[in-house]
Amino acid sequence: MNQSLHLCCLCLWLSSCVSQPVGPHFLAGVQTGVNKNHDLEEVSGIAESIAVPGHLWAINDSGNPAELFLLKESGAGTVKKFNLQWIDNRDWEDIVLVKDSLRNYLYIGDIGDNLARYEYKYIYRVPEPSLNDSSVITHFDTLRVKLEGVYRDTEALLFDPLTRNLYLVSKREQSVILFEISYPYSGNPIVAHPVANLPVSRITAGSISPDGKEILLKNYEHIYYWRRKDDEPLAQLLQQKPTKLAYTPELQGEAITWAHDGSGFYTLSENGRGERAPLYFYKRK
Repeated sequence: MNQSLHLCCLCLWLSSCVSQPVGPHFLAGVQTGVNKNHDLEEVSGIAESIAVPGHLWAINDSGNPAELFLLKESGAGTVKKFNLQWIDNRDWEDIVLVKDSLRNYLYIGDIGDNLARYEYKYIYRVPEPSLNDSSVITHFDTLRVKLEGVYRDTEALLFDPLTRNLYLVSKREQSVILFEISYPYSGNPIVAHPVANLPVSRITAGSISPDGKEILLKNYEHIYYWRRKDDEPLAQLLQQKPTKLAYTPELQGEAITWAHDGSGFYTLSENGRGERAPLYFYKRK
């Protein structure tokens, strides 16, 4: 190899090293409990509670009642179940807890569409319940959302605390699509605009850290991680190559959420094949 070619290759190698994303290190997933609730067989989303520390909110996906489950982080047992009145669980796929100046809200995404046949998706905005609240929820807002373009299946709902924008991530493309719902959420329906194609596929869940700096997306095989620089736009960030984090394989893992203190994140799968799904916590080193 001549000297000029060697220098050229060295520059390209250094450039590729600089462009690779660098993420934090997490310990291997540790099982904190097992989901033994037979009313919660098809977990599709989880979010850590603020109103009830040490607990997680969980939802089932399509065909199940419109219910919220409050689980212990240690043990994964159900503490209380809440029912949303007058609506169906067409295909609930993700849940996000959003801090507000006066109180906190759960955003429940009825966003799944396996056959790509629904014109609208629905996001229910529910004041976060406490243990003392009624188990019947009658007060909540409904966002009716239409994806720009053709109908698509989506399973990941994200909230960006830096902009307060909501995002949906499609599932079935080789390079999935990020749809943005700009804050304030206005329109009937609200139009979600495609803003990026991402270098990942088959996305089933996602979560943005409370400080807005770290983003997780997952499919059935991998957990993908991005770290934001300052106020970098989310669409710009997620087009970059992610870091793959160590992942304990799950039977059908469709739920992930950050811990509010940034100490790590949780994953939970559906139950199935006679197995009860473990709740895993991945602690930051």
